[in-house]
Amino acid sequence: MDAVVEDLVKRQLRPRPSREDAEAAVRTLIEWAGDDPDREGLVGTPARVARAYEEFFAGYAEDPVEILRTTFEETAGYDEIVMLRDIRLESHCEHHIVPIIGRAHIAYYPSQRVVGISKLARLAEIYAKRLQIQEVLTAQIADAMETVLKPKGVAILIEASHQCMTTRGIKKPGVVTITSRMTGCFRREPETRAEFYRLVAGRPLDPV
Repeated sequence: MDAVVEDLVKRQLRPRPSREDAEAAVRTLIEWAGDDPDREGLVGTPARVARAYEEFFAGYAEDPVEILRTTFEETAGYDEIVMLRDIRLESHCEHHIVPIIGRAHIAYYPSQRVVGISKLARLAEIYAKRLQIQEVLTAQIADAMETVLKPKGVAILIEASHQCMTTRGIKKPGVVTITSRMTGCFRREPETRAEFYRLVAGRPLDPV
């Protein structure tokens, strides 16, 4: 079974705690931190945190494969790189559950068919809205595109700041982590890979 599909099946089979369980866990953490979960300012916090988690981790409820299934064959012979640059990413570190904020650059070299460009941004968001490490996030986006689109090649580059090292631990603000994944022609052909990096470094378009 393909790894992308296997991951989805495993998560569907895993029992999920109730909202009441989640709110009780937040109450416990508040008490463990040293505060009173029943004081006025905190009494509604467990419910608010549960709602926030539904938003932060909405990617678990979505199927990345399904997002990419609708493709288009009418491309007027287009046979060059398709790229989305500077996609804002908001994720959470799986080790400390603190934010990862950055941007992704996604490109692929179509093979006969293309996918709606909004689907690529949506794919990145689905995987970002899960507990993550950046290396895995980068690979997951590339692997899903390879599995469903079967392009000539995929190139992913993510630049992000991790609050697990900027606000705690070593406390080094301003550090950016960069990860990449190249497949197919982007991996085999230096000139194609170089074109991707040139596009990433290009001047952003003026806002419309």
